Amino acid sequence: MSKLRAGLFALLLVIPLAACGVNEVPKLDEDVKAKWSQVQNQYQRRADLVPNLVETVKGYAKQEEEVLTKVVEARAKATSIQIPADITQNPEAFKRFQDAQAQLTGALSRLLAVKEAYPDLKSNQNFLALQSQLEGTENRIAVARRDYINSVQAYNTQLRTIPGRWIAAILYPDAKIKETFTSTEEAQTAPKVKF
Repeated sequence: MSKLRAGLFALLLVIPLAACGVNEVPKLDEDVKAKWSQVQNQYQRRADLVPNLVETVKGYAKQEEEVLTKVVEARAKATSIQIPADITQNPEAFKRFQDAQAQLTGALSRLLAVKEAYPDLKSNQNFLALQSQLEGTENRIAVARRDYINSVQAYNTQLRTIPGRWIAAILYPDAKIKETFTSTEEAQTAPKVKF
């Protein structure tokens, strides 16, 4: 009989705990991790498109070597960043990653602006297909970043409000506030095109 009472007591204790959001912190943490993986996936997709885009432009715009070099260098920097496991909780590492991606974004903007000076390039099917893929990827990056930001907002809100704050302090003491994206000054201004 005492085993039955203990079982009923445990059940009566577990049900309210489950209902009060005791699992919300790890659930939101996993959502943040999944969304971060999608951000990285889209940045990798963009990095994979860059060499093809550069080679296509090279054939038409040999005098644009400086722009092409900057794109290649920005891609190399963006893909060489070592991403620590705790990047979403590490402000310095997160900023380095974000800055490298912003440099690549700026270099790609300048590269795409080059097409205006080369009518043959503007009509090249390979270039148009790559440009379309890159534009689609940039949109996917924006969506992935938005989803990540929303996920981080829900997670951080859970850690900063009651009862989530108490639950995290007691059951998940390693739970830390996550980093989110900020807009760089470079991203605030359109690239200047000079011919």
